[in-house]
Amino acid sequence: MVSWKSRQRNCEEMVDMEQSPDPRDKTQCMLATTLWIVTLLYMQLLSYAFMSPREYDFIIVGGGSAGCLLAARLSEVSSWKVLLLEAGGPEHFIEDIPLLTPMFFTSPSNWGFEAEKNDSFGRGMKNGRLIWPQGKGLGGSSVLNDMVYTRGHRRDYDNWEALGNTGWDYEKVLHYFKKFEEMRISKYINDTEYHSVDGEIPVDYPPYRTPLSTAFVESGISKGYEEIDYNAKNQIGFSNSQTAIKNGAKISSYRAFLEPVIGRKNLDILKRSFATKIIIDTDTKETYGVQFNLFGLFAMEAYASKEVIVSAGVINSPKLLMLSGIGPKEHLEDNDITVIQDSKVGYNLQDQTTFINLYFTVNESVDLQINNIPDMLKNLLQYYSKRNGKFTVPTGFEALSFLDVGIPDGYPEIELFFGLLLPTIPFYLSSFGILSRSLNEFFKPLKSRNGFTIFPILLRPYSTGRVMLKNGDPNSKPLIYPRFFSDSRDMETLISGVKLALEFTKTLPFQKHDTELYSELLPQCESHEFGSDAYWECCAREMTITVLHSTGTCKMGPDSDPEAVVDPRLRVRGIQNLRVVDASIMPVIVSGHTLAPVYMIAEKAADMIQEYWKET
Repeated sequence: MVSWKSRQRNCEEMVDMEQSPDPRDKTQCMLATTLWIVTLLYMQLLSYAFMSPREYDFIIVGGGSAGCLLAARLSEVSSWKVLLLEAGGPEHFIEDIPLLTPMFFTSPSNWGFEAEKNDSFGRGMKNGRLIWPQGKGLGGSSVLNDMVYTRGHRRDYDNWEALGNTGWDYEKVLHYFKKFEEMRISKYINDTEYHSVDGEIPVDYPPYRTPLSTAFVESGISKGYEEIDYNAKNQIGFSNSQTAIKNGAKISSYRAFLEPVIGRKNLDILKRSFATKIIIDTDTKETYGVQFNLFGLFAMEAYASKEVIVSAGVINSPKLLMLSGIGPKEHLEDNDITVIQDSKVGYNLQDQTTFINLYFTVNESVDLQINNIPDMLKNLLQYYSKRNGKFTVPTGFEALSFLDVGIPDGYPEIELFFGLLLPTIPFYLSSFGILSRSLNEFFKPLKSRNGFTIFPILLRPYSTGRVMLKNGDPNSKPLIYPRFFSDSRDMETLISGVKLALEFTKTLPFQKHDTELYSELLPQCESHEFGSDAYWECCAREMTITVLHSTGTCKMGPDSDPEAVVDPRLRVRGIQNLRVVDASIMPVIVSGHTLAPVYMIAEKAADMIQEYWKET
């Protein structure tokens, strides 16, 4: 009897010899090939399941924005063996299309977290709970976000230094920002003080631009602001968005850092490998490995002779530490977890927030509107054939401004984020989990209109929240308590941002397009006078969203800071050979989008790790 393996080989030989199989054998050939592939996959799974635990020099937990960069940098040392564990799968080419980003909020590329219900915000969302997007898969949140490239303000990092985090002032971290940057905007290329052209992350304007984004920048100039390079000396002003895109496609951390080095012999990458616990000797407090589930089927362990590095993100990094016995003593004991290190893990959650119903209409089709499926297909064809058109604009947001709304000291509190009229893209609003009543009564009439939105983003919130365990089960989603607007100053600043947005839309550059504020009342706020402070506050509390900029849950700080989880070299306090490297270490959130700062943190961490172990 001929085996399926032999049949598969015979088919291969006939193809190689350009012979056509007998038609009666075609089905058997296809079946033989399919069964052989399935057999290989099954054997691979068995080899993973029963292989002896492997020892590495470094184990990185999380292949997101920070983890991909770290894996690439540490594996540059050929004598080091590096393992990257990622709970999700690979990045898919469709995720590289800039305009489509929000559709992946409801895909397997997102962890599917939600904030806990709170009557102070998110009241207009399903079940009163904000969706909390966090990337799952190689590339992490750099696959899910807008790819807007901002470093923040120099005072953000000087403040980190002033808090006792030696080596994190702006002049020190600027070197790391430049290391991974490939500036492609012609007017900034020669500014070598602030920019570089030698890195892996391309920084460019999207190739498509609407007249309305031009009007937005010109409106700022008409009010006395400058058109700026907000990643250079001055952060107050207006600009088209600098983005991490190249040839019209998003460049995630996976595409930039990991994909080019994926063949290195000293780098192993395990996808669909969900870390459940860091292995720590309870007597010596020395870290020596990670427990993880492979494909959700096999419980496995891997060992690290030098370090375990947690880069699982602002929600999953504190979760993993707490599951491993590092966290608030009382909280861990409540969840029957043995306490190894009492630490303020999960505290200091900070995020930038906005609301999603500040819209303006215009009298002509000069926006990013996509009216129907045929229109979408036409624009997709333009994207794939010319790498141009509407689909090259990340999430449809084209421009921004950074503004100081209090004391004019050059340190921004508000960002105005300018972009498309969200209801005109079929899947956008459903991605945010908005209640049907609002969709039908407020948003539906906008689907046939032309216009734009402005998100007034609160850059430097005073309110802080917390991440907690639901229980001791690694498969349970954590509890997220953002506590948005718990400090009244945040609402005051946000409303000031709304008023600034309204002021700019009254300028001549916008009025050339007959710009008008969309004045339909949000149903939940009908008891308030439209346009009053009380109305805008109601809108902010009903239509709240997070903009994927959460930070702080494994706070960095000196020994004198009782809330610090990691020290300035990102080592977990009280535990040996364990670091955290991602946005969770930020002691205070930066005044800008967080993608570039996370790359900087990982770049600096890689330097510190190499420096330490090469001297040891």
